[in-house]
Amino acid sequence: MKKIPNFESEDKEREFWANADSSEYIDWKKAKKVVFPDLKPSVKTISLRLPESMLEEIKLLANKHDIPYQSLMKIFLYERIKKELVHK
Repeated sequence: MKKIPNFESEDKEREFWANADSSEYIDWKKAKKVVFPDLKPSVKTISLRLPESMLEEIKLLANKHDIPYQSLMKIFLYERIKKELVHK
């Protein structure tokens, strides 16, 4: 493996990795998945159409849990995505 050089700046590092073959510097067979729990993900605003009755039920549940209904929807989506990915 080649030694990864020290970079003067992030711009120089970006330029290097844009043109370099990383497999010459990193043994990807030894790579492990890493989780950054405190990293704030980028968010994107979307428009979502729901039946009014469903939205009212979500708001009722959110009120029971004392959290905003949009936060509850994100929790529900996150839990379902996790479940679906585990079963693949």
